[in-house]
Amino acid sequence: MLRTQIFPSRIPRIDADALNRESGRIYTQTMIWHWRTYRHSEHWLSQYDAMRFGDSLSGTTLHAHSRDAAQEGFYKASKTARINKVHYPRHLKNYRTTVWKSSGIRLRDGQLLLARVRGLDPVTVLLPENLVLLPQSAFKEMRLVYDKASDRHAWHAVIENGVLPADPPGANVAGIDLGEIHPAAASDGKESVIFTARQLRSTRQYTNKRMAELRGRQDELTKKSRRWKKLQCRKQRFLAQQKRRTRDIEHKVSRAVVNWAVERQVGTLAIGDVRDVADGKRLSRKSQQKVGNWSHGKLRGYIEYKAEAAGIETELVDESYTSQTCPSCGQRHKPQGRVYRCPACGFVGVRDAVGAANILSRFTVGKVGKAWPGQVKYRYPFDATGKRSPADTRQVASGIPWFVMASEEAPGL
Repeated sequence: MLRTQIFPSRIPRIDADALNRESGRIYTQTMIWHWRTYRHSEHWLSQYDAMRFGDSLSGTTLHAHSRDAAQEGFYKASKTARINKVHYPRHLKNYRTTVWKSSGIRLRDGQLLLARVRGLDPVTVLLPENLVLLPQSAFKEMRLVYDKASDRHAWHAVIENGVLPADPPGANVAGIDLGEIHPAAASDGKESVIFTARQLRSTRQYTNKRMAELRGRQDELTKKSRRWKKLQCRKQRFLAQQKRRTRDIEHKVSRAVVNWAVERQVGTLAIGDVRDVADGKRLSRKSQQKVGNWSHGKLRGYIEYKAEAAGIETELVDESYTSQTCPSCGQRHKPQGRVYRCPACGFVGVRDAVGAANILSRFTVGKVGKAWPGQVKYRYPFDATGKRSPADTRQVASGIPWFVMASEEAPGL
């Protein structure tokens, strides 16, 4: 399976900036000539024609396939824009992530040599201990990524670890409801589990509050002054710290979801599709901030790749009205708060568990209201002893439980 290993870059900052600046120049050049051709002749250049044309315009210091990766970036962005029905890319890029494909990667004496154009020395990458013993064929791609929050460069190594996906743990199906308060809720028709991590929401709220304070203090100073720059560095350190905290919690939640699926012998996870949750809506400022902070796509990605390793398939399911439909009588009612109370039949249950059960119902029978939430429990994705986990974030050795379960039943179930 392909996995991405992230480790700090040790090459000088000026060299790293030069590499990413050259990638940004090639991307921008491709975009400019594409739109210029379209404007004058109304001809949409194909990716192949644009890459051949761009190669003839000017030379570069990058490896040929690294230049190809920068050129391909514009057409990948155009494809994404067409699928999502948004504006096509038109902004100039001064910097862009530099990519080395396997053809430009060589392994020698525990170091990676990343090729540049003929006549220039390769970029030397010192590998961490856990990657030194890997063969050269395991390295499929290297990326030089600039982290704006921490103001540092890092290497993203795409590696084939040789591990095959496990056999499916069973043939059962479970529905997953992603939420802004509780990150995930799961139901297989017999049991529902709420994966609660309010610390994740608290971290995001504190980030917004602290950043507002620092921006307010910066606004009172002259831009680029010494005190202004000190506050800018403080903002970057703070954002980098909060980013690590958020990522750690999201990994723990996704691991807890997959572990529960394996326990329940689930072979397919039906995940509610909330990608268009705020499309075409006029929300209040507070609600818009909540939706903007909700990283449901990242959490879904973590669940998907962990589930794939466990032999579990994932499918996206329309989640509209799943939290509003009663699983007992099928009547639709918009709940207030975290408890669902049906005014028609008197059913009382946990709102997130109702949503997960209805997602399961829509996936299995094609409509909501045909699956029962069952017994509702809560799981907390942290270790009771206070030690940090899990192995996904490389915090602790194996053998420590991933989560603590509280066997609380929901009222009325």
